[in-house]
Amino acid sequence: QVQLVESGGGWVQTGGSLRLSCAASGRIFSIFALGWYRQAPGKQRELVAGITGGGITNIAAAVKGRFTISRDNATAVVLQMNNLNSEDTAVYSCYADTQGRLSVTRFWGQGTQVTVSS
Repeated sequence: QVQLVESGGGWVQTGGSLRLSCAASGRIFSIFALGWYRQAPGKQRELVAGITGGGITNIAAAVKGRFTISRDNATAVVLQMNNLNSEDTAVYSCYADTQGRLSVTRFWGQGTQVTVSS
């Protein structure tokens, strides 16, 4: 099992910045990727950004150039969000992909609310 704890959500004005952090604990040696999804009201959950253990990143087109993802260490991931707009309002959830003997398991954090308004 892997436990994920997110922090850093909140309210910000349009054009502002927020920094989300996610810390993993438990079977951290099995983690090979970390990242963030978001879900806005009435919309499907969508990938925001992911990063592998080797530092390869995948950033959604909607946030490319405004958001960056990085790993603080092997067990923490940071999503830096700049130039936020109302379309970024959503619940942001951290995930960790882990490699088991025969399968991959994805664990989720509890989610953190990000609200952007003028």
